[in-house]
Amino acid sequence: MVEAVQDAGVVVTGAGGGIGAALARRFAAEGARVVVNDLDARKAEAVAEEIGGTAVPGDASAIVADARDALGGTVDVYCANAGVGFQDGDLGAALDERTWAAAWDVNLMAHVRAAHALLPDWLERGAGRFVSTVSAAGLLTMIGAPSYSVTKHGAYAFAEWLSLTYRHRGIAVHAVCPQGVRTDMLAATGSAGDLVLQPTAIEPEAVADALLKGIEEDRFLILPHPEVAGFYQARAEEPERWLTTMNHIQQKWEAAR
Repeated sequence: MVEAVQDAGVVVTGAGGGIGAALARRFAAEGARVVVNDLDARKAEAVAEEIGGTAVPGDASAIVADARDALGGTVDVYCANAGVGFQDGDLGAALDERTWAAAWDVNLMAHVRAAHALLPDWLERGAGRFVSTVSAAGLLTMIGAPSYSVTKHGAYAFAEWLSLTYRHRGIAVHAVCPQGVRTDMLAATGSAGDLVLQPTAIEPEAVADALLKGIEEDRFLILPHPEVAGFYQARAEEPERWLTTMNHIQQKWEAAR
């Protein structure tokens, strides 16, 4: 059992399925009191009933107050997990303002709004834990998905900023960056996901395991696919070589299409 989450008030957004549902189940198994959020009220209620939690459906950007009430006045752990993924193609095909607006709103601004609502109480108490489900795309970039890649980079940068700004005041932050995870979102990535993500895809439960281990070890960057660390290092050390390699993958994808 992970002592830091026992009897903690935990909120998981986008928890009607996939990674979010796996996180909710794992926190509940660790003895936490869990609020399950999803835009789909029926999915949220089903997971909440399964784990003995509380469903608070709705827009992830605006549920902090209701979640806090459901937990008796205190949120200890907030998992900003809700996200949207798009297979946009190239920028010519992807310059759809609505697609970009949705990606910015859900993948980044929902995290910013939640932190804004949570921080006053956390700073007063000197304790709080913010978990950002980012994606390896936030570290490495994904072919065929400009809006997803850019906004996930933003989500990672925001989590990093939260950590460096508030860690000395008791706020713990974790950025979870998996590659392919066997969820509906992965299935929607189409041929790009088949090429890049499916070969090493893991189950959502493996992401939950990695997060709880990261919480226990008090680590910021959590990599359910350990090989991402090497890719991230190569990207920083030899950006031209890394970009050339990624461009070769892009060409392979274009040829297959």
